[in-house]
Amino acid sequence: MPINESWLEKALEKLAASESEMVLDLTPVHRVDAEALRLMEKLAGAAGERAVKVVLRGVNVGIYKTLKLVKLTPRFSFV
Repeated sequence: MPINESWLEKALEKLAASESEMVLDLTPVHRVDAEALRLMEKLAGAAGERAVKVVLRGVNVGIYKTLKLVKLTPRFSFV
């Protein structure tokens, strides 16, 4: 299943209410497209501005490699 852009947009909205940490479960996600990567970058930027730690849970190796290629891995924590 590809990552759902509306899901990431909802995460951006909820980020405003988060105080110190936000956990996103990516277990069912098998691939990300360019739009999803753009939204993840936006999410990471917004989290950095608000000093909120974003934790990605259940990231498969392929998605991790993609995030690493676009230099997003330092902006998230992984469990």
